[in-house]
Amino acid sequence: MIGLTANDIDHYNKKGFVSPIDALTSKEAKEIRNEIEKIEKKWPGALEGINRNYVHLISPVFNKVCLNKKILDAVESIIGKNILICGTTLFIKNSNEKGFVSFHQDAKYIGLEPHNWVTVWIAITESNEKNGCMMMLPGSHKKNISHHDQNFDENNLLTRGQTIQNVPLEKTEPVILKAGQISLHHPKIVHGSGINNSDDRRIGFVVQSYIGSNVDQVLGKMYVQLARGEDQYKYHEYSYIPSKLMGTKEIISRNKANEELSKIFYSGAKKIGAY
Repeated sequence: MIGLTANDIDHYNKKGFVSPIDALTSKEAKEIRNEIEKIEKKWPGALEGINRNYVHLISPVFNKVCLNKKILDAVESIIGKNILICGTTLFIKNSNEKGFVSFHQDAKYIGLEPHNWVTVWIAITESNEKNGCMMMLPGSHKKNISHHDQNFDENNLLTRGQTIQNVPLEKTEPVILKAGQISLHHPKIVHGSGINNSDDRRIGFVVQSYIGSNVDQVLGKMYVQLARGEDQYKYHEYSYIPSKLMGTKEIISRNKANEELSKIFYSGAKKIGAY
């Protein structure tokens, strides 16, 4: 195992995130973009709304990315050798559209405890300040979970528009990535992203999240896949591993996982959002 360097781990512990980390080649990133655009063309709507979650269950290409050795080595440096894939999400911002992600903490609504888990953001295209890269509030992971308002907005890419108000933007740091690079961030770090003002799509494939086998789901049921090590606790259901793109079994598996995920994301919500 190569994993993160001592400096990388120190940066993660102090700031709550670390980037950029080289993981995929530009060719591999392009293959993933091709897979996305193939699905969008052949199966319209298959990656929209709730269906942008658990995409690794409908595509062997996405599933293979989740098992990438460089990514798992980096994850192991943070959460240990027993690693489960808990979920994936596509964050796609098309050119000059109004999609954004409000400032929030992942741990607020996901229900994964203890916080021995990490989110990996994989840049499928370049991600920078012009096209709406993530902005992190360094050190915010050391504080308690903040109050989140539920600001349902058709342009907010979060499920129920969960929003932390009055984040000091001047203290945030951009996560700038080349295609194929990744960032890793802590469950409690405050982060968000703006709109895409570029002439190309900004695509992120996010493993949300890799969890240690000791992490339980306290709000509902979750479907996982063993990525590395062993699962001594057996807290979760196991998902069907895809063997073909958008096959019948694959779609059933994805739909079942998303049905349970919706129950978790909207637990206690006053209404259902677009995502």
